[in-house]
Amino acid sequence: MIRLLNNEDYGILMEYVKKEKELNLFIIGDVENYGFNNEFQKLWGEFNQKGELIGVLLKYFESFIFYSRDKFDVEGFYNIMKSEDFKMFSGEKSTVEKFEKLHSFSKKRDTYFCKLDEGSKLEENELLTKVKKVELEDVDKIIELTKLIEEFSKNISEESIRRKFEDNTGRGYYIEEDGKMVSVAQTTAENSTSAMIVGVCTHIDYRKKGYATACMTKLCKDLLNEGKSLCLFYDNPKAGRIYKRLGFKDIGIWTMYNK
Repeated sequence: MIRLLNNEDYGILMEYVKKEKELNLFIIGDVENYGFNNEFQKLWGEFNQKGELIGVLLKYFESFIFYSRDKFDVEGFYNIMKSEDFKMFSGEKSTVEKFEKLHSFSKKRDTYFCKLDEGSKLEENELLTKVKKVELEDVDKIIELTKLIEEFSKNISEESIRRKFEDNTGRGYYIEEDGKMVSVAQTTAENSTSAMIVGVCTHIDYRKKGYATACMTKLCKDLLNEGKSLCLFYDNPKAGRIYKRLGFKDIGIWTMYNK
């Protein structure tokens, strides 16, 4: 049986998803920060005959994330996504690929999912003095820079970028040069134990200067000092080399689909 989840399901949901807390960072963070069933977020769960949770679907704006480590009702969850007019869908590769038999997605992207839980490889360097913390008034600069980056430009949600800085569910660090933001690293879905790094990018005219590494280093130090681990996904080998140098380790494959 699949049904909408509510506040009374908090305990059983967290018990289920925290067994793989890195993979479920988005679900954990969004529930901690926004709860159940508001205007932009809903959660559905499937329960077996014993009343045990066996699958979770999160709607966050027009993006859906699915998680299960059990046999689940693929068609039932897909029908919910269809009725809610999804635009993006993602999750652990072997799980979400089961939906491919029901829908011809316009685009599929496999990414490496990795985590960082200690800072021994985060080195100090002089560029860190140029790194500034993103304030709410800087959000338009992030959006402007992101629109220039080919791999990000088609999937920008200006509302969700703005919201995370308004409600402190995300943070960011950037470098400014020639009067404009030229490099940035951000988090989203911050929760009590972890955060997801997103939107790491550098203006094409300012690359190969170590700017992204400096922004990432400051961001990682900030969160590790708060006792939080960091996760991210990547498919760009150059970006992967930066993350590995900082100490990130691959833990799985995260697959993203466009409707």
